[in-house]
Amino acid sequence: MPFLIACWRRLGAGLLAGLVALMLWPGAALADGAQLFEQHCAGCHVNGGNIIRRGKTLKLAALERENRASEEAIAAIAAAGVGQMSGYGTVLGEQGTAEVAAWVWQQALAGWPKA
Repeated sequence: MPFLIACWRRLGAGLLAGLVALMLWPGAALADGAQLFEQHCAGCHVNGGNIIRRGKTLKLAALERENRASEEAIAAIAAAGVGQMSGYGTVLGEQGTAEVAAWVWQQALAGWPKA
């Protein structure tokens, strides 16, 4: 019996460590951000562009010109909207908004590379 208890404790500790690592691993959030962007944003913002208003893109130069060149600014816009764009905060939730913003920011910094 003590052997089984020790095994369960080791297994539980390993599972907990793995779960914490997954939660803290930024790649998981970026993957979710990419998926959420594809589902909710890419219809208007194909490859970081903007099919409604050409100058209001997600490209780094446009974000800088509009004083929105940060994850926080992108998250605020994704949540509440701006101009003609509606907010998606109720759809994405706080976590989803943060994931989309992180992914968009990384794409902007990388020049929106094509997959």
